Amino acid sequence: MHLSPATEQQFVSLAVALLALATVVQMPLITGRRAPQWPTFATLGSTILILAVAIAGRWLRESQGPFLTLYDVLLSNVFSLTLLFTLVIWRVPVTRIAALLACPILLLLGLWLANVSAIAVPLPATFDNYWLWLHVVSGKFFLGICMTSACAAGVLLLSSWRRGGELARVSDTTNLEEAVWALFFLAFIFHSLMLLAGSVWAHSAWGRYWSWDPLETWTLITWLMIGGILHARTTFANMPKWLAQASIVIVFVIAFMTFFGVPFISQAPHKGVM
Repeated sequence: MHLSPATEQQFVSLAVALLALATVVQMPLITGRRAPQWPTFATLGSTILILAVAIAGRWLRESQGPFLTLYDVLLSNVFSLTLLFTLVIWRVPVTRIAALLACPILLLLGLWLANVSAIAVPLPATFDNYWLWLHVVSGKFFLGICMTSACAAGVLLLSSWRRGGELARVSDTTNLEEAVWALFFLAFIFHSLMLLAGSVWAHSAWGRYWSWDPLETWTLITWLMIGGILHARTTFANMPKWLAQASIVIVFVIAFMTFFGVPFISQAPHKGVM
């Protein structure tokens, strides 16, 4: 299956339109009403399928995976974030309300994807090994799970400010909060694996395990923040819920900027590789 660049762009545009529709579907939550579940799963599921076709077509056409350019990173991450978020809210129903914040984030990335150059750049031969795969896949699992946890934490924050309706009701139970922390801990595991695999990959690609380039530095800062928040959660029983929830949101914001900002403004060797 070889998609032409023009056809690929049409698939991307259709995926963005579906993400916009998924975002609109969540609007009843703002007014305290329930958002219908089947349109959310239908639009997100269709987005996943369309992006999978676009990635497969591009992969076959360019003979390399979506690893190097900003377009590649956005394309693969919009796919993986949508896939992981959909799987989590399917398996953990209490987190479905997180779609109120997750869908606009996915839409933002989709709009960004539709407006960057799709020109491919050859992947250096030294970069292409199994450690790169483990590094990239672990990173995608981390960001997708962290996004779900942060969006659910954001909903809890909103519910503490807004009384009445569905947003307020979730703050009266512990189920969503427990899910938030379970997902956050799982994200920490994948982040740790991403760091370990990345260091081995860096050694095989550039001859060193660590060089403190901006991407590596901010990734380590994110890891330390997650570890510190999890430690504080278990150590300080009286930690204010709003502070813990806000901390999770802040970690995701930093991780988001690390994934999508630092590699494309840095001149370090790690630039453009995710």
